[in-house]
Amino acid sequence: MPGVNRDTLNLSMLVTKKFSQRLIYSFAKGRWLFVLAALILSSCSTSPPANTEDICAIFNEKSDWYEASLDSYKKWGVPIHVQMAIMHQESHFVDDAQPPRTTLFWFIPWTRPSSAYGYAQVKDDTWDWYIEKTGNSGADRDDFADAVDFIGWYGNMSHKMLGISKWDAYAQYLAYHEGQGGYKRRTYNQKPWLKKVAAKVKKNASRYSAQLKKCESELDSWSLWPF
Repeated sequence: MPGVNRDTLNLSMLVTKKFSQRLIYSFAKGRWLFVLAALILSSCSTSPPANTEDICAIFNEKSDWYEASLDSYKKWGVPIHVQMAIMHQESHFVDDAQPPRTTLFWFIPWTRPSSAYGYAQVKDDTWDWYIEKTGNSGADRDDFADAVDFIGWYGNMSHKMLGISKWDAYAQYLAYHEGQGGYKRRTYNQKPWLKKVAAKVKKNASRYSAQLKKCESELDSWSLWPF
């Protein structure tokens, strides 16, 4: 664009993008800018982040996700990098993710193996348990803020019921996948493949943690906006 400094233009575009995302998050929390949020909702995509391997890139693209994750951490104590590593494994940040359908006669699409759905791949009965215990009756599995709140809540339950550290991504994921009852019975010992997946979650959580340290102060500055 002739006559416009490129750095100034990039900064302006970033501010505009983050401003729009902040308005949407304000709407989700029932704050006073609901009219403006509704106007821009139709132009915003629910597609996964472009770079799911870098937590700073994720939160820079979808800045309202950072505040939602931070809210979950403050409420339940499960750190952001653990929340995000579990979600990465479960859905790769696809809002309406579901298990693939089974097939009938090897080619006819049939039923799904479970009712798992959404960002956190939560089954129907587990989601009902979450709503009953938290009173979050309007929660949806395909809403990011509700999904990270669920992951935080579930991690807190695993800590209370099993003594698992909220910072232990490996054990938290095993309990997340097997349920607290399955973890107590050590059903994961019969699933070597699951232990490998949990090790992957731990590795991703460690990487996310290191990355977040580099951009957390900038993200916190955006979270201080008054809406």
